[in-house]
Amino acid sequence: FFSAAQKQMDTLEGEGNLVEGSRKNVVNNQLCVITLKDSGTKVTGLETLKDAKSIALADGTVPVGKYTRQALVALKILPETEDVSKITTREVSEALGGVEISEQSNVSKVLAAVVEGSSEVGTTYYSDTYGYEDKVQILEKVPYDLTGNVIYPIAQIKNEEASQEEQDVAKDFIAFVTSDNAKTTFQKYYFDTDVK
Repeated sequence: FFSAAQKQMDTLEGEGNLVEGSRKNVVNNQLCVITLKDSGTKVTGLETLKDAKSIALADGTVPVGKYTRQALVALKILPETEDVSKITTREVSEALGGVEISEQSNVSKVLAAVVEGSSEVGTTYYSDTYGYEDKVQILEKVPYDLTGNVIYPIAQIKNEEASQEEQDVAKDFIAFVTSDNAKTTFQKYYFDTDVK
């Protein structure tokens, strides 16, 4: 199982569904505030989101939406809460002075809304901007101290029905994904591979 968030992996591990010792952190990603190139936006990053005419934002149950809300809490734009994923899009809009927010179900849709021009700015992962360098401008790479690390873990799932060959392939895949060759590829696509 290769996840874009620790939460799902933590759940599987807590339920005893991982092969012991197989969990590894693979890459770290970074939250970014983006706009269309030459948009003329007044927004420079999270702290000035209130200056946007419209924002594409993933909902709080999606990791990029959760990290965005977490950063806005850290900046004291949103109030402290036990579970940032429960902060609604409406609450984010109100905290930003009523700015129009287009809620999206995943990070790719946030990127598309900005690229298509239907939203002035959006929050995505740095890796999602790969291949869009000629279309989007990164206004801010949000510091990890505001979001926490955006770690992508991998682990082998316990599966009594899997043959020995299938189990060996899973181990080999984890070894490949955590290899130096794979790290070089991840770096090319804007992932940070300096993880523990």
